[in-house]
Amino acid sequence: MSMIQVQEALDQILSKIKFKGVEKVSIDKALGRVLAEDVVSRVNNPPLDNSAMDGYALIAEDIQSATPDSPVRLEVVEEIAAGYTAKGTLKRGQAMRIMTGAPIPPGANAVLMQEDTEKDGNFILCMDKADERENIRTAGEDVKAGETVLKKGITLSPAHIGMMAVVGRSQIAVSQRPTVAILSTGDEILELDETPEGPQIFNSNGHMLSAQIKSAGGIPVYLGIARDTEEDLMEKFAWALKADIVVSSGGVSVGDYDLVKSSLQKMGQEMLFWKVAMKPGKPLAFGHIGETPVFGLPGNPVSSFVSFEQFVRPSLKKTLGCADLSHKTVQARLTRTISKKPGRLHLLSSIVSWADGEYTVTPAGEQGSGILKSAANANGLLIFPLEAAEIQQGQEVAVQLLE
Repeated sequence: MSMIQVQEALDQILSKIKFKGVEKVSIDKALGRVLAEDVVSRVNNPPLDNSAMDGYALIAEDIQSATPDSPVRLEVVEEIAAGYTAKGTLKRGQAMRIMTGAPIPPGANAVLMQEDTEKDGNFILCMDKADERENIRTAGEDVKAGETVLKKGITLSPAHIGMMAVVGRSQIAVSQRPTVAILSTGDEILELDETPEGPQIFNSNGHMLSAQIKSAGGIPVYLGIARDTEEDLMEKFAWALKADIVVSSGGVSVGDYDLVKSSLQKMGQEMLFWKVAMKPGKPLAFGHIGETPVFGLPGNPVSSFVSFEQFVRPSLKKTLGCADLSHKTVQARLTRTISKKPGRLHLLSSIVSWADGEYTVTPAGEQGSGILKSAANANGLLIFPLEAAEIQQGQEVAVQLLE
């Protein structure tokens, strides 16, 4: 198979990814889930005109001449707390004590804040005038009955949870979360509580991928480390296929011990491609066994991280029914000149900043596929186009903002 372009690879992958399904959850368990229905309000919020502050409900025309030196005196005839309505109708020359959120009484058309009054027995002295509708929140000012307040496909934030509570929804339809099997490969890989010797290294990819899957809304299923034999790989992949999606790292280049591709092919994988014109992340195997999509990511940690962000994250978002599948991309001014050989799209771990009305971007140190420190310090991926050889300092470039 020849090397394919990044967008072509993503298109082929997404064509094989299906929406998982829908389930109902309590809104107290909905944070971070993807909304699977539009939320339409059945009520106005607020339900009635109400006071925006503690003060006195009155008739604005009664106090048009009020000043601190010449206050207007009004009789206080009632007190209204939030959650209660007035017993009577306000008349000229009267006021009603009112608390924040309490309904405006019949006859009143303004609220004078408490700080602009003085008590005088059963009367108040109004030290300032009020305009009609001053300090009054209109019924339905926040939400009107029949209004769509949340759109299907968003990832629910704390404010979204609050909005669902505002409109009285205790249960909500969300997308089902996909299970994603994670398999690290290689005789040189150790679990974190083991003691490395010589060239052995810890299994950073397994734990990093688990975190990336969680952040994308999936449920990681860590299957440990497969050794460099087809027997061990095929045994572990057989377990992995119980998940909705399989993600392995390592064993997909052209070395004698890179056995992932051959093991998957013996298990019946239909391989769509295994090389992408991208750096880091050229060796990338993707196919499916039956209905199960299988990703073979590179073993180098930065390559694995970047490949996940370009291909696995959008796939998980599609299974979840997200409205947006890809990272937000912005234009940013480059702070120093960069260069490369044409022929592959480069994605550089970078630091993105906002100042004076624009984004700026600086590559975050060395960009080797094994230098995870640069990726750990980055909040974006600078997109260095396929055929470009150099981008000058001060030019604008596209940058993916990392979640």
